[in-house]
This record gives sequence, C-alpha cells and structure tokens, in this order.
Amino acid sequence: MKRITLSAIKALAVALALQSSAIAEPQLIDRVVVRVNNSVVLESEVQRMLEDVKARALDAGQTLPRDSVLRTQITERLVDRKLQLSMADRMGLRISDAQLDQTITSVAAQEGMTIEQMRAEIESGGSSYQLYREEIRDELVIGDVTRMAVRNRINVSPQEVEGLAKMLEEQSQNNREMHFGHIMVIADTDSSKQEIEDAEARINKILSLLKEEGSDFRRQATTSSQGPKALEGGDWGWMNINEVPTIFADSLRNADKGDLLGPVRSPVGFHLIKVFDVRGVEAVELEEIHSRHILLKPSIIMSEAKARSMLQSFVKELRQDDSKFAELAEEYSEDPGSAANGGDLGWANPAMYVPEFSAQLGALEKNQISEPFRTTHGWHIVQLLDKRILDASEQRWADRAYQMIAKRKFTEESATWLREMRESAYIDVIDE
Repeated sequence: MKRITLSAIKALAVALALQSSAIAEPQLIDRVVVRVNNSVVLESEVQRMLEDVKARALDAGQTLPRDSVLRTQITERLVDRKLQLSMADRMGLRISDAQLDQTITSVAAQEGMTIEQMRAEIESGGSSYQLYREEIRDELVIGDVTRMAVRNRINVSPQEVEGLAKMLEEQSQNNREMHFGHIMVIADTDSSKQEIEDAEARINKILSLLKEEGSDFRRQATTSSQGPKALEGGDWGWMNINEVPTIFADSLRNADKGDLLGPVRSPVGFHLIKVFDVRGVEAVELEEIHSRHILLKPSIIMSEAKARSMLQSFVKELRQDDSKFAELAEEYSEDPGSAANGGDLGWANPAMYVPEFSAQLGALEKNQISEPFRTTHGWHIVQLLDKRILDASEQRWADRAYQMIAKRKFTEESATWLREMRESAYIDVIDE
C-alpha cells in the first residue's frame, strides 16, 4: 500500500479549501431597491421597466435622459404599483386565469394576432410570456382596486351636470380637444416656506431651459417632472377641455397649438403646460344598442369550466332557435337586474358596459349570439337585438357632461388616493 506523505495531505487540504471557497462564493441574483410596507421593489423589476421605457422611446423616436434619472421615475412608479397591489390583496381582489386569458385574447386581436403569434413575438424578443401574463394580471387588479377605492369619493351634483350640459350644447359647433403635456414640481400645503421657494426656483429653471435653450418638453418632463405622466414624457394625450384636471383647465381654455403656459400654482405644486396640438370636435350622433344576455358566476359549486360549458350548450341550442333565450335567462342567469326580464338589458349606450362586454356587442350583427366570454362579473353570452342612432338632445348633453365631470374627478381623486397611501406607508429607499 502506497504511503500518503504529510506534504500530500497538506496539498489536498489546500485544494479542498480553495474548491470550497469557490463553491461558497456568493452570486448576486437580485436585490431589494425599496421596501414598501411588507413588500419590496427588486432591481430586476426596475431593469425590466427601464428596458421597456427605452424600447417605447426608440419606437417613438423620443430621446431620453440618462439612466439614473429614469431609474428615479421608474422606482416611484413601482412604489405606487406595490401600494395599489397591496391594497387589492387586502380587499381580496383576484383576476382568474380565465379572465386573464380573455383579456390577452382581446389584446392580441387588437394587434391583429392570435395568442400563439403574440407569445412567439414576445419570446423572440427575449422576454418571458409568463411574466407578460402576470404583468397584465397586475394591471387588471390595479384598475379594479383604483375604481373601487375612488368611486365612493366622487360626487357629481345635478347643478354641475346642468351647467356643463348647457355649455356643451352652446359650444357644440365649436368644441375643441387639446393634446398637451405637463411638468409638475411638488410643493403642497404642508411644504415649508423654503421648500416652496426651492420648488418655484426649480420650475422657473425648467421654464428657462424650455424657452431660452430650446430644450425638448418631453425630455424635460421625463427628467424633471414629479407629475403622474413623467415616464410618458408628461404627455396627457387628447382631452376635451372639460375633462382636463381643474388645476390647469383655466390656463388651457383659450390656448393655441404651440403655447407654453405657466408656471401655474396649485395646492400641490407648480405646473408648466405645453399645447402640442388642437383640433375641433364635430358633433357625433349617439348610437344605442338593445341586447339581452345570460350571466353565470363561477363559484365553489360551479367551476369556470362548467359555466363556460353550460353557456356553450345554450349557444348551440339558441343558434338553432332563439325563442327560448328568455326562458333560459329567467331560469339560469345570475344577473338580478335582467334575469326576471328574460335577460333583456333594454336600450343603452354600449360604453356603459365593461370593456369586454362592449367589445362583444360591437362585433355582433343584428340577432347574432356571441360565444361565451369572461368579464369581471362572470361568464356571459349576449345577443344583439337592434341598434339605433339618436339625434343630439338635452339628455345626450347631460350624459356627456356627467361622463366628463366624473372622468375629471376620477383622475383627481385617484391621484389624491395614491398620495394618501404613500403618506401613510413605510417606504425605505435602499438604492439612491
């Protein structure tokens, strides 16, 4: 038997120690950037959004500031998302796989693709389709929790509707929409005198860059704005003047294309507004639809698959003879507002329904019955009974006025709700 020398043992020990050290070398997989209550923002999330913002900017031909500035804006956006998702979790809001599939199918159809084609395109770009699904699920949850949290904070009085409806009717031949951008520097009522002075100096510096040095407004918004649309270059898109947030509506009322307005002081800070474009809005006739539907709500007793299967059997039967539609609706539909009337929803503006339901109606011909589809309410089938076009009337202007006021207040209250959540939250920024 060969004798093992002391030097050989020492050499083996050193080799094992080096190997162990190499194995134990820590590898950074991900890291926490911000702690938000019981949740965290990860570096990987920041990087994904950073890449997405850059890709969208490249497609739009938009220049962006340096990465460190973008990271700050992105981190703020992700903190807001964590707070909203945490609130949704406490409220028990969930988006089922079936509802998620229905939404993704609609998104793919709008892009002229099947789900399989969309998946292939996402994965060919190096992204994860499963991650895309979960991001869509989060967006749906955030939309639901925001609507539920904000809707009870909105009160539209009859006097407001009456006053705006009268104005709309008077301006119907000369109504305008505006495409504008917005830069905000925060200085709210709780700010100190020094903080307000600093904010005012900052907004004036931005104004100087825009006026004297010809800086690009969208780039400055992405770099410097503390407003809700900073990552979109401050772009609020097209809005009717009556839908514009109150804090700068008066400044925009008589503005023209190319105008740079401000600084405007409000209770939340200082604002600059850039009018990108203006267009006239022609009066549009109002289309109403008459439809009926059957709704089944999945539960412990009735699974998603069972609800869909039952409706598929109804569709097969009703496409042969739809005379039993009312009978089936009365017996099976779980919509208390229409079941007793044979599922009849009466005449309505399709915009009043949830987007998935409205989209189905828009794709149907008269008397056609849809395939089963999923909304937040459950599984439906719907039949389009008729369509009609209404002339402009007092009720039409009242409806439009209500929608405009409600939309404006929803935007304002959503921002207030989010700000209140941030003020009461534990937010620890680890990465500066």
